Amino acid sequence: MKTFRDQLNNSIYLKQKPNRIISLVPSQTELLSELGLEKEVIGITKFCIHPNSWKSKKKVIGGTKKINLQKIIELNPNLIIANKEENSKEDIELLQKLYPVWISNILNVNDLILMINSFGEIFEIEQKSKTLISSINTELKNLKNHLIHKKVLYLIWNKPVIVVGTQTYIDSQLKAIGLNNVVQKARYPKLEEIEIENPDFIFLSSEPYPFQEKHRKEFEEKFPNSKTIIVDGEMFSWYGSRILKAIPYFRELKKTIVEQTAL
Repeated sequence: MKTFRDQLNNSIYLKQKPNRIISLVPSQTELLSELGLEKEVIGITKFCIHPNSWKSKKKVIGGTKKINLQKIIELNPNLIIANKEENSKEDIELLQKLYPVWISNILNVNDLILMINSFGEIFEIEQKSKTLISSINTELKNLKNHLIHKKVLYLIWNKPVIVVGTQTYIDSQLKAIGLNNVVQKARYPKLEEIEIENPDFIFLSSEPYPFQEKHRKEFEEKFPNSKTIIVDGEMFSWYGSRILKAIPYFRELKKTIVEQTAL
């Protein structure tokens, strides 16, 4: 019996190396794939779209907020991977009574690194996890060599308009680029609840709300002194191996910001 601790400091007891894994978090599903755990992962959510081939190979056990308990029981997992924010507290507490559940809590890149390291230990793939961490650290270091300092308002929902505040993974990604989040309230407040400085840029995320070109024009009218850009929400919010794809995207985004600033 081995004991591990998740990112909420819960003790997880495992009789063996997990080989029947259910992932309840899309970005963590992608990470498990990157770490070479295709055979071990047997269940995913309907929102786990990366890698695309897994949707036809793995059992879909419902959504991130609403699981199908019967399907999970039928799969008989020996580890479930969950997240404090993306999964419902009620579901997790129920599952914890039946199976080992490892819960992540990712507020910044350091939390991400700690999660990858934990996966290396749990799944006995330490070398793979260390290699991935080394690649992430190298890419982040290169990204920080050319920071830009602009004020940004990042929107994730419409009607009501919900924005990204501090103590979020997205906020840490903005900082990695060298952008200053104008929202200083924690987590995800409604725009109407806060006072903000006039942002240089407004980012409309492609997820969870699918902002489109018509919304960009709408917010340009609301904030005539700001420039509005539709950004890839997966790149900003998917924590895990996605960060290696996100960094090249951030480089291109920085070029766009510099170009629009010059206009």
